[in-house]
Amino acid sequence: MSFSKERPLVLVGAGKMGGAMLAGWLDAGTDPDAILVVDPNPSDDLRDMVARTGIRHAGAVDAELRAGVLLLALKPQIMASVLPGLASCVDSETLVISVAAGTPVATFAAAFGDVAIVRVMPNTPSQVGRGMSVAYANPRTSAVQRATVDTLLAAIGASDWIGEERQIDAVTAVSGSGPAYVFYLTEALAEAGVAAGLPADLAMRIARQTVCGAGELMYRSKLPAAELRRNVTSPNGTTAAALEVLMDIEGGLPPVMTRAVAAAKKRSEELAG
Repeated sequence: MSFSKERPLVLVGAGKMGGAMLAGWLDAGTDPDAILVVDPNPSDDLRDMVARTGIRHAGAVDAELRAGVLLLALKPQIMASVLPGLASCVDSETLVISVAAGTPVATFAAAFGDVAIVRVMPNTPSQVGRGMSVAYANPRTSAVQRATVDTLLAAIGASDWIGEERQIDAVTAVSGSGPAYVFYLTEALAEAGVAAGLPADLAMRIARQTVCGAGELMYRSKLPAAELRRNVTSPNGTTAAALEVLMDIEGGLPPVMTRAVAAAKKRSEELAG
């Protein structure tokens, strides 16, 4: 680990993503004394967590503080105004981690100098421990620091690494935005159920549970998604009839999804400047 009571993990921002990560770390047994949350406007949830767990909280970093890990869970639009006030707690041994979309490693290097910097793209299922986080590390990041990142991300789900920062935009388009695609599929499935004659509340309940159940089955199974699909598709059965429609419309779902991901990737690139 790259942090301790003396050189803590400093979490800047404890909103939905930062709060989810914090809860995951504490549930995984991380020493509360090794964590300092910096948030000038703490939520009621954060106040409650501080009271229950004994983690430290401050509205700003103390001039004497040196962070073992500085984890930035801030909105991109306020990043530039916050970074200068954090520079004092970063030295050559600090690992800087950002989970903010659209802010490149170069921005943090300009603020903190030649230090280890890891940029992470998590997604909203992290809030329930089923997240998918993808990380990029600058050359200054050591194997031990990478292992620290893996441990921190394991508390909110699965994680992986990419070798080029530019791939973050594609990651954003697939996993960052991906939950919205699944929610939209759920909406469409429920609407189709209504069109087929089901009451709206029942159709939505069936659609939600079906999507949740299929996701959990895929999570637990080692089989490829294509094989799971084939396993539920009896020849000439009801599922086959439905898939014939889904796979026949303008080349099927893959071209539509490819265009959607491309649009999200392009927008991610635009927002990053």
